[in-house]
Amino acid sequence: MKPIKAGIMGWPVDHSRSPALHEFWLKTYGIEGSYVRLPVPPESLGAAIGELHEKGFSGVNLTVPHKETALSFLTGITNEARQIGAVNTIFLTADGKTLGTNTDAYGFITNLRAEAPMWKPDAGPAVVLGAGGAARAVCFALQDAGVSEIRLVNRTARRAESLALEMGPRRIKPQPWENMKEALDGAALLVNTTTLGMKGQPALEIDLAPLPPTAVVNDIVYVPLETPLLAAARARKNPTVDGLGMLLYQAQPAFAGWFGVRPEVTPALRAHVLAA
Repeated sequence: MKPIKAGIMGWPVDHSRSPALHEFWLKTYGIEGSYVRLPVPPESLGAAIGELHEKGFSGVNLTVPHKETALSFLTGITNEARQIGAVNTIFLTADGKTLGTNTDAYGFITNLRAEAPMWKPDAGPAVVLGAGGAARAVCFALQDAGVSEIRLVNRTARRAESLALEMGPRRIKPQPWENMKEALDGAALLVNTTTLGMKGQPALEIDLAPLPPTAVVNDIVYVPLETPLLAAARARKNPTVDGLGMLLYQAQPAFAGWFGVRPEVTPALRAHVLAA
């Protein structure tokens, strides 16, 4: 049997920690295979996807800026990918067909439940900051879990309104950034899906005073692991969830589909990826 090949397409892709993650699992489960970086500029994405079968790949992950544009180059997409409007994982069939799915929603909600078991979907409104691809995955996951009200706060109001209209106007309530105080009031969950607080980006500076002390604060940024938002939340004793677990859990279904083994997310894996 030939070694199984998978990888990650992005532009750039040098910073990705996915190779360290999948290589850890390959070694742990004794699987003969590889997971490689595939730097692909936007104008070459269609051709690169079309060549995966002849190059012997079982599939790939997609990262920025390919998650949305890849939709038009695939043979089929799952319901999750269609509703989220983005693909982060591609599976190849034996005859070369390409199936796109999105495991970010699964990764987010699985990590949230693992790290904050006290949170329940019916605990109260969720506040989601940002209206990009990550916000779409988070909103999909929260709606699927049964959250009845999602307050979507974004600096560009039109983008938040567009997302709400597409994904669930009855549950997703767009809010202007200036209404942050009202959005946080009575919330049970706060999720940052913006890049604010990421290494090299400005900090996310918001006043958490209106947020109940029992509310869970989840930042999907994982570099640094403790963002200014999480530090501020910890200081006021809110339960917090960092972003690394979302990366680890979203990789589970992809690895299982490519390599035939359902891997576990363990403290050893977490430490390995953090050190990468």
